Amino acid sequence: MDKLRAMELLVAAASNGSFSAAGRRFNLSPASVSRHITELETHIGVTLVHRSTRNLTLSEAGKTYVARAESIIAGIRSAEADAASLQDTPQGVLRVHSRTMFGVAVLAKLQTEFARSYPEVIVELHLSERPIRLREDGFDLDFCIAPPQEAGLMRRRLFASERVLIAAPDYLARTSLPAIPSDLIQHAFLPYLLGHDVVYWRFVKEDQAEDLPVPTAFGSNNGQVLLECARQGHGIALLDEYTVAQDIQEGRLVRVLQDYAVTNTTFEEGIYAAFLETVQVPTKLRVYLDFVARYWQGISGPGNSVTAPH
Repeated sequence: MDKLRAMELLVAAASNGSFSAAGRRFNLSPASVSRHITELETHIGVTLVHRSTRNLTLSEAGKTYVARAESIIAGIRSAEADAASLQDTPQGVLRVHSRTMFGVAVLAKLQTEFARSYPEVIVELHLSERPIRLREDGFDLDFCIAPPQEAGLMRRRLFASERVLIAAPDYLARTSLPAIPSDLIQHAFLPYLLGHDVVYWRFVKEDQAEDLPVPTAFGSNNGQVLLECARQGHGIALLDEYTVAQDIQEGRLVRVLQDYAVTNTTFEEGIYAAFLETVQVPTKLRVYLDFVARYWQGISGPGNSVTAPH
C-alpha cells in the first residue's frame, strides 16, 4: 500500500467532499480512491470516513488524522521545494583538486570573480601532482592532464594547450641558442617527471617528427618548480604556453626552437575536468566548470563539452 498516496487522497476527498472530486484531481476513478482509503483504514485499524450515497463525512478519528496528514503533506512539499531550490541556486562547499600549474595560472586568478558571481559556493582548492580518486579522496572535481580511467566518472576536456620550449635570456647568453633539436644535447634539460619512465620530447616540423630522449639536469613533477628554475637560468623547460605567456611578454623567458611544434610524449596535452557521473550534474559543479571554461575561452579559444569516459 502506498500510504502517502492514500493520505493525499483522503485529504483531497475530505476537502472536496467526495471520492469523485478527489479522483478527478489525481486522475483516478471514485472506486479506486475508495479502495485506497479503505486499505488505509484497514492498515491503522480505525474508521476514518463515514460513507453515504450523497456525501462523505469524516469520523472523529478521521478529522484528527486529516489534520495531521495535511501538515505532513505540506512538510513533504516544502522539503521538495527546498531541494529543488538547492539544485537551482548554486551553493555549498565545492572540493576541487588540480595540478599545481593549472591551479596557480588559471583557477586562482578567476576565484575573485567567481566568488562575486556565486557568493554561496565555497571553493576548497587543493593543489598537487598526485593522481587522486574522487570518491575515496572526497573531491567533487579534479583537473588532470589525462582522461580519467576510474569507472563511473564524467569528463570534460577544457582545452588543448600548446607546449613551448623556454629558457631565460641569461642562460642562453651563457650557452647558445639551439637551431635544431639535436643542438639540445649540449644543454641542460628541466623535464616534467611523470613516474619513472624516460622522458621524450617530440619535435615536429613540416610533417617530420623526431623524438629526443631528455637527460635530466633537474626534473620535477611540479610545473611551477620547473618554471621557477627556468626563470633562474638553470636550463630549458617544456611548459604549457598559457603558463609562460606573461614571462615571455615581459622578457623573463624566451622561446626556443620556435619553428618546431614540441610535445611531451609521456602524457596528453591539455586539461581534463573529471567528476562523478550522476543523473544530474550538481548546480554548484556545473556553474564552476562553465565559469572556468568561459574564462579559458576569454584568453584562448573555444571550449569543449561534457562527455562520458570511454
